[in-house]
Amino acid sequence: MNNINYLTNINFGLGAAESLAEILRELGVSRPLVISDHGIKSAGLLERPVFEFLRTAPIFLDVPSNPTESAVAAGLALYRQGGCDGVVAIGGGSPIDLAKGVALLATHDGELERYAAILGGVARITGAVAPLVAIPTTAGTGSEVGRAALITLDDGRKLGFISPHLIPRRAICDPGLTMGLPPALTASTGLDALSHCIETYLSPRYNPPAEAIATDGFQRIWKALPVAYADGANAEARTELMMGALEGGMTFQKGLGAVHALSHALGGLKEAKLHHGTLNAILMPTVLRWNMEVEAVARKVGYLERLAGLEHTTLADALDGLNRSLGITPRLSELGVPRHVIDWVCERALADHSHPTNPRLLTKEDYAAILESVF
Repeated sequence: MNNINYLTNINFGLGAAESLAEILRELGVSRPLVISDHGIKSAGLLERPVFEFLRTAPIFLDVPSNPTESAVAAGLALYRQGGCDGVVAIGGGSPIDLAKGVALLATHDGELERYAAILGGVARITGAVAPLVAIPTTAGTGSEVGRAALITLDDGRKLGFISPHLIPRRAICDPGLTMGLPPALTASTGLDALSHCIETYLSPRYNPPAEAIATDGFQRIWKALPVAYADGANAEARTELMMGALEGGMTFQKGLGAVHALSHALGGLKEAKLHHGTLNAILMPTVLRWNMEVEAVARKVGYLERLAGLEHTTLADALDGLNRSLGITPRLSELGVPRHVIDWVCERALADHSHPTNPRLLTKEDYAAILESVF
């Protein structure tokens, strides 16, 4: 096990989950609320001996694939009913993001909307956020070290809640917890992590350390993802993939771009239940081609192509090929997205917190053209 202190304190490595009880003692948490989901429970992860001491703790499992305001409220009610003093999130990005919402409202008054970034909520979030320990069971979202939670409000808006105070107090990244992840989920979560590394690297904000981390994460994921997809029990590939996903989360401070602006909006649709990582994978090649008109982007993409060992193809084309090899559909319509929502999605993308850091200024018409090309 290695201990990394960057943004937050991270226990990383095979067997790192064994440190959870000690971490809770260090944080002074004696009665945690466990937030996970039914899939994690069905897979038997919560029954592992390392989590045995949590069996008397209240547990919330009704986490939607895209966390909602109503689910946050239900989790908060259980937190208060159980007299909890902290939160342990075990799962992918959805349980971790939902846990951030619960930890926030456990100590902050008012409706959840009040703390949304685009509504001036960043300054309203204080260090009083309840202690949160995040234990990812996928190598994808980077939410375990991210300062944001994406939550869909009751009115359908999928908003970002952003603050350094929302970064979990501790993260436990144990690649062993991802060994049983099915190939399809390995692919979609891994491509999510890859999109984080690419978009943050291409963001126009100045942050050389974040760029160095993003390119390292890109290289690790590019090599490890096909291996982990083909052999889910490959410990080296699982470890590299989890480190790459962690590094993608470490670079969020630099900002994302149009891929995430669109995928956040699409994730708020009531007409279809869409996996965030799958959406990012579908959108990434096309958005990359649009952004290549910016000279700085073309230069940076050239560097990524060299890291990936691409000599006779572009990164965008290689991403298309990677998607096909990992079973990712190239079309939104095959996921049940109706054409009539395109205008609504474009409006939401323009208002998303990831829109301003896309390296090319995109209009509503540009977003519509991107969606039509992958529809």
